[in-house]
Order: sequence, then structure tokens, then C-alpha cells
Amino acid sequence: MLKKILKSYDYSIIIVYILLSLFGLIMIYSASMVIAIQKYNVPADYFYEKQKINLLIGFIAFLFFAIFPYKAFRNKKLLITMTIVSILGLLAVSVIGHNANNAQSWIELGARRIQPSEFVKLSVIIYLSAVYANKQKYIDQLNIGVLPPVIYLVLVCFLIKMEPDNGTAIITFLIGMVIIFCSGMKFRTIGKLVMIGIGSAALLSPFVILKFDKFFTEGNMKRITGYLDPFGTYNEQGFQLVNSYLAIGSGGLKGVGLGQGIQKYGYLPEIHTDFIMSTISEELGIFGVGFVILGIAYLVLRGIMIGARCRDSFGSMLAIGIAAMIGIQTFINLGGMSGLIPITGVTLPFISYGGSSIIVLSIAMGLLANISMFTHFDEKYRSENNVKDSHSKVKPSSVQKNFHTKKSFRQTH
Repeated sequence: MLKKILKSYDYSIIIVYILLSLFGLIMIYSASMVIAIQKYNVPADYFYEKQKINLLIGFIAFLFFAIFPYKAFRNKKLLITMTIVSILGLLAVSVIGHNANNAQSWIELGARRIQPSEFVKLSVIIYLSAVYANKQKYIDQLNIGVLPPVIYLVLVCFLIKMEPDNGTAIITFLIGMVIIFCSGMKFRTIGKLVMIGIGSAALLSPFVILKFDKFFTEGNMKRITGYLDPFGTYNEQGFQLVNSYLAIGSGGLKGVGLGQGIQKYGYLPEIHTDFIMSTISEELGIFGVGFVILGIAYLVLRGIMIGARCRDSFGSMLAIGIAAMIGIQTFINLGGMSGLIPITGVTLPFISYGGSSIIVLSIAMGLLANISMFTHFDEKYRSENNVKDSHSKVKPSSVQKNFHTKKSFRQTH
């Protein structure tokens, strides 16, 4: 049994997850070694060493969730506890949170800081997947089948937005929409839900206009201005984006060489977190960028394929939700650093510096590996049983046929 379980794991997911994380660790050292000394007055390997510890914690979490049966998260008591802890965590941020980069998104726990909104993203995936899997019999009934989880999703996104963390709020909301779309609802039900959303937005619009400065802070508006006219606002809002362009342009095909980039010498802020792909572009060129994009794309596609193959509705939605989280976050990060969309402050999955981010992603990859293992094991076990059943049917019938043949032979002779 143990051999069958071990053979059922999708080791390609594990290999790509480890390769991306180790590659990210190398690039964090290259991107942060200058600002560690100049800006933070710490050793050059400070962020590198911290990320090593984060990776170790993340890998332990990965192993646990890769072994622990994912179906246990469908338990109602566990789901209720998870939702309460998520909301309390987000509320705690508004009271005792640590402010950094104009966002109060972290809670300090001694020498370490955690970002509750990162963990809430994954809890939303688990909650929505489990609830909609449990509501399959009445999935198209708005009052009891559709709206309660949506209300929870909107509440969580609102609390994240108030930190303010627009990027994470957008990602969480889009993940929720993907799970709802894949939940088995009829298009008519989804259409009703969209109309309710539009109506609610229209009713709330006067309140948003009155409290415009709360919903769209000065920092938010500067990011939009910098996005619309980066070169015209180079000395202010467009400074970060223009220097990202310079890093991308100077990298070319092969890059200037690992550790040889110039933008990390104080020209490009947040180069080891939100803009780490700019460093990769500058130092490793299109080959480094291609490695990251192909690796992340592989994990996203594998997540979708696992979700499509899984016969368990909870496992299917969970796998697709994880794939959506990685894919949407990657798009928003790369879109921001390349000027495709406004900068949101979202990290690049597996590559950027961040303890909460890599731990959550490691847990998500453990869950994905677990779903893949159970799906593959179930398919293999079912096919083996079908073969055994077919053999057991063939043998009696052939024996019975031979018996009747012999009996008829005796009777005729």
C-alpha cells in the first residue's frame, strides 16, 4: 500500500516547486545584498539568510500537507474555526498591525512578522471549495446555496482592502470568482449573482464617493498616475516603473550576468520583493525570465489538470483554486513591473522575498500534491479492481461453458 501511495505522487510538481524556490533564494541574495548594507545597515546576506529559514519552514509545511489527507479540511467545525480565525486575524491587523510601505498588513511576533492576508487567501480557497462541495444538492438556490459564502468572500476582501492592500484584495476576490464559476452552478445562477453584485455596487457607490479618500488613498492615486504617465512623472510617481523598464531593457537576451545588475544600487525600490523580476531580466535576460514563467505556468496548468481529473468536487475546486491563486498573483506582479497594469505591491510567487508568502505557497503546493496523489491512486485502484472484476467474470463463464460442453457431449454419446 505504501509503495502504491508513493508511486502515486506527482513528483514533477515537487521538483518544479523546489527549483523555483531555490532559484528565488539565489535571486533574493543578488537583489538585496546592496540595499541590505546601504538602506538597512545589516550584513549583505541578511535577507538571504531569513529567506532560507522561511524556505525551511515552508518545506516542512509542504511535507505535512502533502501527507495529511486533504479531505479532512471539509470538516464543518474546522471550516468554522478557519473563518473565525481569518476574520479575527484581519481585524487584529487594523488594531496592532505593523505599518510598512503605506500598508498596515503585518503583525509582529517577536523577531518575525506575519501577513494574515496571505494565509486568508488560502483559507478562502479551502472554505469556498468545501462549502460549495457540501452544497452540491442545492447549489443553484441563491439564499442557501450561493450567497452565504459570497458574503464571507466580500467581507474578507473588504477587510484586506482597508489595510490598505488592494493587490491581495483583488487576488482574493478573483480566486473566489474562479471557484464559484467552477462550482457547478448553472450559468443562469451565475448571471443572477453578477446582477446582484452590480446592484450592490450601484447602491454603495454614493458611500464610496463620500469616503473616496478612504477607499482610494493618496498612495493609490500616485500609483495610477505613475502607471498612466511614468516618464512624465519620473521624479515622483513614475520613478519605480521607469527604472524597471531600464532593468528589463538592459538585460536583453543573456543579461549582464548574475550579481552584475545596476538597478539594485538604490535606483529601483523594493527590488527584492515586488520587482525581483526586474533584477532577473537585467542579470539573466530572457533565459532567466523564461525559466520563471515556464516553471510557474507548469504549476498552474498541472493544478488545472489535477482539478479536471479529480472525481471529488472538493478536491477539484481546491486544486483549481490553488492554480488560480498562483496564476492571478503572477499576472498582477508581472503586469505591474512591466507597466501593463498599475503597481499593486504584490510579490512574485516562489521568487520574491517574503516569509508568509513562501509558507502559504508551500502549504498550497503540499495540498496540490496531496490531491494529485489521491486522484492518481483512486484511478489506479479503480482500474485494477475493474481488471480483477472482469477476470473473475471471465473465468466462471469459461468454466461453466466447458462444463456444459462436456455434459452435452456425454448426452449425445
